[in-house]
Amino acid sequence: MFMGEYQHSVDEKGRLIIPAKFRDGLGSQFIVTRGLDHCLFVYPAAEWAILEQKLKSLPLMKSDARAFTRFFFSGATECDLDKQGRVNLPVNLREHARLEKDCIVLGVTNRVEIWSKATWEGYFQQSEETFNEIAEKLVDMDFNF
Repeated sequence: MFMGEYQHSVDEKGRLIIPAKFRDGLGSQFIVTRGLDHCLFVYPAAEWAILEQKLKSLPLMKSDARAFTRFFFSGATECDLDKQGRVNLPVNLREHARLEKDCIVLGVTNRVEIWSKATWEGYFQQSEETFNEIAEKLVDMDFNF
């Protein structure tokens, strides 16, 4: 399980240090793809395989399903870490997540997320203001903390 928040920087070659606490969980090869809310999703190979099976089951005849799987899979790339614990992020993914220098790397249960610091701060501030309302909606859906 991934959890926690870490601040790192993308260097001029597009490399980002993955926090040491996440490296074992990600394994030697992992998948990076476009995430929601202008971040990147990073999945260990085993989690990616589960997700891939779920997405394959979406109905091909539904345009939303086709659009989502195209968006999600077309941005996906297999990555690995160099000896310094860095991942080299492709340009198209850095552009999607608006990564320029300062980044936030989050652990979110079964995946890691990579955010630009500015985007994360804006998202966090907005979400923090509605956190109690979101929690109440989850309780209404029979999710108890």
